[in-house]
Amino acid sequence: MPLPRLFAIVGPTASGKTDLAIEIAERFDAEIINADSRQVYRGLDIGSAKPTAAQQQRVRHHLLDICDPHEQFNCAQFRDQALAAAHEISARGKRIVLAGGTGLYVRVLRGGLFDGPPRDQALRQSLEALEAAQPGALLSRLSRVDPTSAARLHPNDRVRLIRAIEVFETSGRTISDWQREHAFAERDVETRTIVLDLPREELYRRIDARCQTMLDQGFIEEVKRLLDAGLDPQLPSLQSLGYREIGEFVRGRRTLDVALHLMRQETRRFAKRQLTWFRGDREVEWMAPQVELVHDAAAVFFNPPRAAG
Repeated sequence: MPLPRLFAIVGPTASGKTDLAIEIAERFDAEIINADSRQVYRGLDIGSAKPTAAQQQRVRHHLLDICDPHEQFNCAQFRDQALAAAHEISARGKRIVLAGGTGLYVRVLRGGLFDGPPRDQALRQSLEALEAAQPGALLSRLSRVDPTSAARLHPNDRVRLIRAIEVFETSGRTISDWQREHAFAERDVETRTIVLDLPREELYRRIDARCQTMLDQGFIEEVKRLLDAGLDPQLPSLQSLGYREIGEFVRGRRTLDVALHLMRQETRRFAKRQLTWFRGDREVEWMAPQVELVHDAAAVFFNPPRAAG
């Protein structure tokens, strides 16, 4: 059987991926597979910029709201579920748009996972304790042994920081080396990946506006609901971008002005890390976030010219 074909629209946060993916999906009778590591969680809606109910009514989405905030969700799970969704969509004769900003998700779906060293539970527990006692210690430690990975990871992304340190401590090689050797060369899908490219100043303006819009839409109330449900604020899902800063305001540890300032600042830093990741991906194409430009690229991908004769 032919491999599923996915037209991927990726890029930094606030670059317009969701609206553009929906527009392209509507034009080509496609369905969307989510490639955002926070949008998989139920209840993380406003802070993850999850497609609204109205947007999901326009186009069918997959891999949204598939686990609870206290559950772990990793790249292997994403790949398995995304591949299953891709085959199911293709079997119904629909086209597929992949949309999101988690570059690692896009890469493992496109090229597979590498076999790294097994988990070391004792090491993981010691690293968790270290970060709890000294916030920022994981990123500092990883920066010393694997600056390439450290530059791509958010300081609050404990799951991936711990895994990167674990790989180095147990194998003597960085996770960057393992990934480079693997080269993500497996091919279970065919893809064309477009990175939305905006001038840095415009991207930062969008980020600042989005953070304020999230508050206006009820982000504070969303975080309150999550904490009132008894969720540990130290969960990786609630230590993610925005949820950490607003969570500290909700818990009385920061003023709202400071929380909003930090949220904007951390979102800008996160966008820079996303851009760093995509610049290291040789299989992507950079394109201005203009509907007609992306439409033309999708048209060529979905309807390739047939060879003569």
